[in-house]
Amino acid sequence: MVDLTVDFGRLVLRNPVMNASGTYGGEEYVHHVPIDSLGAFVTKTVTREPRQGNPPPRIYETPCGMLNSIGLENMGVRRFISELLPRLASSEAKIIVSIGGNSVSEYSDVAGILSDEEAVDGLELNLSCPNVKEGGLQFGKEPKIAHRVVSAVRKATSLFVTAKLSSHSDLPEVARACRDAGCDSVTLINTLPGMAVDIVKRRSWLGNITGGLSGPAIRPVAVYWVYRITGELKIPAIGVGGIMKSEDAVEFMIAGASAIQIGTGNFVDPTAPLSVIDGIVSYCERGRIDRLSDLVGSLNLEKFPDRN
Repeated sequence: MVDLTVDFGRLVLRNPVMNASGTYGGEEYVHHVPIDSLGAFVTKTVTREPRQGNPPPRIYETPCGMLNSIGLENMGVRRFISELLPRLASSEAKIIVSIGGNSVSEYSDVAGILSDEEAVDGLELNLSCPNVKEGGLQFGKEPKIAHRVVSAVRKATSLFVTAKLSSHSDLPEVARACRDAGCDSVTLINTLPGMAVDIVKRRSWLGNITGGLSGPAIRPVAVYWVYRITGELKIPAIGVGGIMKSEDAVEFMIAGASAIQIGTGNFVDPTAPLSVIDGIVSYCERGRIDRLSDLVGSLNLEKFPDRN
């Protein structure tokens, strides 16, 4: 039997498969994939106060992916605790709450509030939120700002903390800042900026004009950053970006991911998490890999032989 345990120190998962934040409400999928089957369930991003989100349309399908522009619509942390969290509390999966905010204090406040809840096992920091005090700059785009957020959250909680980061030129330095400030892991990667235009009406297909691109189209970018960040910084990573089947998940793990998240794949096949878990087990059994941890970061770096 393959040992699928993932040990992040502050958080231990029985298997490496999670849903990506905002793509799996839980109750909508329960007849297809019970939350209990996941290593961890990641909630939609929660903020201190309720948010209405962006105007519709909010989702648009693209070749090999999709654009979304939800705008962090959520009920706020207090209603989340009273209404949704009790329904997740009985799950055998670990519960990771994605949190966001427009200021450092909002992140730390939400982290502190959630730390008092026994059902919460960890936090994922959505650092793609705009920092209103810095002119709208995303928290995840500047190392010093990211460091301040993580430091404040680390002071507010002893829970497992992972920072979800996007692809950009300063990503290694931002990831380093998050690690040094106390993150247990980084989640790589968030969606990439994108847009699509209706050429008849000459309007964007999204109500907010631009959105985030996810799906198989961004998977090579995500795999690259997992390989680079885990190799350079020696920090555990959760891989996310276009994982549709078990082979995709295994690719991320060989590159260095300790665990993975499925996002767009849930919309295409609601049972994807189950088939991914089964496929990882089958791959390990065929390769006589007894422990999943032996697969993580096992990329063969030997040079190709001379083909001349």
